Amino acid sequence: MRLDKFLKVSRIIKRRTIAKEVADKGRIKVNGILAKSSSNVKVNDEIEIQFGNKILKVKVNELQDSTKKEDADKMYELISETRID
Repeated sequence: MRLDKFLKVSRIIKRRTIAKEVADKGRIKVNGILAKSSSNVKVNDEIEIQFGNKILKVKVNELQDSTKKEDADKMYELISETRID
């Protein structure tokens, strides 16, 4: 599954276009490697996203083409959330 689609479906980022922008600005790493919006994401991959002054690290648990709001949390597991000062 494409990185931008995973971020949208899992509701980590609300819109796919915004997920694409963030990835193309070099703010997302998959397994420690800088990723583009078209990068493939697999189960057990670790995604690191830099949002302004915080870094979010998540682990991919499952891939789905669409989810309900309640089920979106099951797609990933939060590893860490750190603030940059």
